[in-house]
Amino acid sequence: MSQRVGTQSVLLDPPPYLSATATVGGPMEGQGPLAGDMDRIYNRLLAGEKSFEAAELKMLEECCLLALGKGNLNVDEIDYFIAGDLLNQTISSGFSALKLSIPYLGVYGACSTLNLALSLGALLVAGGVAQHVMAATSSHNSSAERQYRYPTEYGFKRPPHAQWTVTGAGAGIISREGGGPKITAITTGKVVDLGVKDPLALGAAMAPAAASTLISHFQELERDPSYYDLILTGDLGQVGRQVYQEIMVREGYSLPRYHDCGTMIYNLERQPVDAGGSGCACIAVVALGHIYQRIRRGEFNRVLLVATGALHSPTTCLQGNSIPVIAHALALEN
Repeated sequence: MSQRVGTQSVLLDPPPYLSATATVGGPMEGQGPLAGDMDRIYNRLLAGEKSFEAAELKMLEECCLLALGKGNLNVDEIDYFIAGDLLNQTISSGFSALKLSIPYLGVYGACSTLNLALSLGALLVAGGVAQHVMAATSSHNSSAERQYRYPTEYGFKRPPHAQWTVTGAGAGIISREGGGPKITAITTGKVVDLGVKDPLALGAAMAPAAASTLISHFQELERDPSYYDLILTGDLGQVGRQVYQEIMVREGYSLPRYHDCGTMIYNLERQPVDAGGSGCACIAVVALGHIYQRIRRGEFNRVLLVATGALHSPTTCLQGNSIPVIAHALALEN
């Protein structure tokens, strides 16, 4: 039986399997160092559709179907579809659920949505109420930029600390039986807010949330960083990654096996992405593609995913509010 530990963590028993995953990426992601680990790359941002929103929907739907195929499962074998994205009313996920026709739980955690969906799916499977759950998320550079900042056609000059929203999608199937790494523990984050108001400085804003959740994970489960072969944050980018490491050192933790998806998915020296990647698809494409395959090959046996999210909106920023943030942690073990 699963066990609640402390106020934020759960040890899953029996631990469900992350039995199959799939990822797709866009043009910029296809030019990055992890392109070989993606299942499909779209060479155009519109992906053959009439709008960027329709392109994102297409990517998410195809990613889910690819995951089903890789897991040798039919749609009617999935008990729940848990998904979310960045667009108003999580429209990419909702329209995907319409086409898949699977009982749907729509979730929103901004760029932490993947871990939120995986955590809920793992709890459902470990609790015995589901055999298979699909968790998925997506983002698109042009649809997110249009909603949160300026349309890309506007030519807005980005500051060096800004990040590039990843175009792509990731889907994972959580199963009671099967192969693949097991989801052994989750730590649900608390919303924190240290007063950052710049919507372009999301890496720095989210770093304290990542540190808060990671420290709770270590303390409640009585673990230290050496327990994991890799600790991976979702999308802090270069600036947020540095702030995060400084906070952890100040709290007495060294992170020798730490990396960030936002600094991995692009070649920061050759691609014009400023401080790195962000968006729901950032951790989804890196963790469910590149990292998942390395776990399956035995290169990593224990990986902690710490997905971060900024819970702001254009309205709250225009009204002068600061940016509340959150992070969720999830342990994958062979």
